[in-house]
Amino acid sequence: MIKSRLCDLVGIKYPIIQAGMGPFSNNNLCVAAANAGVLGLLSTSGIFDKDFQPWVYKAFVETAEADFDDDMGTILEKVLKRTYRLVKDKGGIFGINVMVSAELRLQANIMIDTAIRVREENPDIKKHFKVIFTSAGDPVGLKDKIKGGGFTWMHVVPSVKGALRCKKAGVDVIVASGHEGGFHTSWEPVHSMILLPAVVETVSDKDTLVCGAGGFCDGKTLAAALVMGADGAQMGTRFLATQESDFHQIWKESVVAAEDRGTLIARGFVGPARWLKTPRSIEHAQNTLQKSPGVFLGTPDDFSTIDMNLIMYEIESIKATFEGNKEKALMAAGEAAQRIKDMPKVNNMVQQIVTEAENILRDVPKKLLK
Repeated sequence: MIKSRLCDLVGIKYPIIQAGMGPFSNNNLCVAAANAGVLGLLSTSGIFDKDFQPWVYKAFVETAEADFDDDMGTILEKVLKRTYRLVKDKGGIFGINVMVSAELRLQANIMIDTAIRVREENPDIKKHFKVIFTSAGDPVGLKDKIKGGGFTWMHVVPSVKGALRCKKAGVDVIVASGHEGGFHTSWEPVHSMILLPAVVETVSDKDTLVCGAGGFCDGKTLAAALVMGADGAQMGTRFLATQESDFHQIWKESVVAAEDRGTLIARGFVGPARWLKTPRSIEHAQNTLQKSPGVFLGTPDDFSTIDMNLIMYEIESIKATFEGNKEKALMAAGEAAQRIKDMPKVNNMVQQIVTEAENILRDVPKKLLK
């Protein structure tokens, strides 16, 4: 049986993290992942969208067993209690993914403060709700709040420089995310085969774990991450295309249908994003080239410098996805989509991944000359 330091640190059976994907709710997916023995992560971005994307907000609230007029903290509290109720009997472990960019620090603090309060008011939940995973921002300055609240702290980065920033901040698990990943990607296209071993060599030690993200989707890629010195792998697109996934059926089916060279890069809400290749996303990429060329040149821009028609196009397209309008839908996915050919139940998928990885790792010594 595969076991890594990640398993020991957070109490999961297998060294796999189910990515806290948005913008839609993934409240049901997280439960299924946690009950399958991996780390389930709840996305929280949907809670921010009551006015901006009310269709996303409504779906999140409903799957949280919350009310439309609840405030952000109350909604998160309800989804945390719901998740705990549904995973406790199987020993599932879960956490939340919180975006901590400067524009979202107010919301991020509400999420983190609520998480701390819920754990303190419900001692039994501490055995299951163990992780705060931060993303899309600077981790420095969050240590006292997150680790002081008793959480294992994870943060995702796209570079060695970012990993060193995490090391300075006191992050427990640094997730090195290669450019193969879906939806939000880095401005500079460094891929997992280069990024992951570089981050491992730079920051991994007895106090700091490293996991890979971007392109990991099966036993082969999990085994590769472990052989490169990582403590585990985060998988997003693979978990998206499962029966329990909350994402719209057309999104899941489009991942399964993706073929060779089935994704592309175009503008996203916060920078470059990887989308499934469709006539709609090709048009979006063409518009990006004209209106936000920095996406392809590694030159960051933001809402103050780009043509907002790009962002409005994306919002319209995400809404179309939610409504099942395949013609106008934009659907994010990692490069791994071209290797995903089925839509299994989460537990069956996890078992298949782990079994494949175990068989590969057992065969590795056979490749050495005696």
